[in-house]
Amino acid sequence: MIRLYEPAAYARDPGSFWTGTVTPPAWPRLDAPLKTDVAIIGGGFTGLNAALTLAQAGTRTALFEAEPPGWGASTRNGGFCCIGGALASGTTLARRHGAAQAALWHDTQVAAVAHVRDLLDTHGIDADTHSDGETELAHTARAMKALRQEAEADPTARLTERHDLAAQGMAGPWHGALTRATGFALNPARYHAGLTRAAADAGASLHADSPVTALSRNGTWRLTVNGQTVTADRVILATNGYSSEDLPPWLRARTLPVQSSILLTRPLTDAEAENAGWTTAQMAYDSRRLLHYFRRLPDGRMLFGMRGGLTARPAEQAAIAKRIRKDFAAAFPVWADVEITHEWSGLVCLMASGHPFIGAVPDHPGLDAALGFHGNGVAMGSYAGHALAKALLGTPTGLPDFLAKPPARFPLGRHRRALLRPAYRIAEAFDL
Repeated sequence: MIRLYEPAAYARDPGSFWTGTVTPPAWPRLDAPLKTDVAIIGGGFTGLNAALTLAQAGTRTALFEAEPPGWGASTRNGGFCCIGGALASGTTLARRHGAAQAALWHDTQVAAVAHVRDLLDTHGIDADTHSDGETELAHTARAMKALRQEAEADPTARLTERHDLAAQGMAGPWHGALTRATGFALNPARYHAGLTRAAADAGASLHADSPVTALSRNGTWRLTVNGQTVTADRVILATNGYSSEDLPPWLRARTLPVQSSILLTRPLTDAEAENAGWTTAQMAYDSRRLLHYFRRLPDGRMLFGMRGGLTARPAEQAAIAKRIRKDFAAAFPVWADVEITHEWSGLVCLMASGHPFIGAVPDHPGLDAALGFHGNGVAMGSYAGHALAKALLGTPTGLPDFLAKPPARFPLGRHRRALLRPAYRIAEAFDL
């Protein structure tokens, strides 16, 4: 496989807390030739949602995961199911594609969250859900001014001024907060395990330790998996930030994976939570461009995440481990010496357009892809897989047209990570 980062970024066991909360799904390894209607490459939220929707419609569907089930971002994320999926703002998207398309994008984000909630309810998936919407905390007075303006335009949002934060259980170095009504938190590994059961029960064939190492077309698609040949009429690429850049070569430099780091404390007592002034079950993030995101888990642990390093080399990973502890202590000084039990990182997938790509791969008949969820793959990655499956079944998706626009390549090719260092420095300067 041709990937952007050093091997440590793709470790089989990244140390994620989530994987220890479920019995790992048992997907067989593919060891025989196979013929199917649709082959799906990638076994995360996107691939499983596509498999579930297709199998429920009676389509023969086979999914191939190169590593253990849920190995990628699906069990490395922070468990925020919320509005998001694009770096480009609504204003930017309206300027590029028109106000109607921008409004449809907002509706799509809301629908993505509702889609995950419906899956949990329909299939009886206990994913430890909590949080009533999502809260943004202003890290400067200027940021709070912007939140007040948003609250005036959105009657569903709830504004909390600085002097009221402690009463809401959100004490800290913030200037106020805005809680948006859409979103909830979950255990992503439990969600993934539930999707596995649902897709398998619907008839999808799921295979782990089954990397696709070659992909070609001669009337039908031919995939090489563990030395076996899989033939399929259609193929869905659902590998996101963990893609191999040669499957197909068209994909080269069209994504920019970036690392996100997470730490998790031991369970905190109620007294410790009250001492810090953070007693809320709300999932939250701050208003920085390079934001921090955090929430208390149902067992009292505190999860805290932020951007990761530019490489997966040991020295840079050690520097990020030091930085995330410093930032955590600045936000929650009372917990500065609390034991950290877990620490891990995962890859967020960026696109040059600043929004996802969900559609047909140009000049590759029968190949579709869903990529680039910009750190919001729980909701948008799930919905993208579902929508792509609907499109293959001939059902209208209701997605904005611009999501199907083929993504441009990033400059610098395999050296494109160099774009991140100045971008991070500029963002940090604006965050002051």
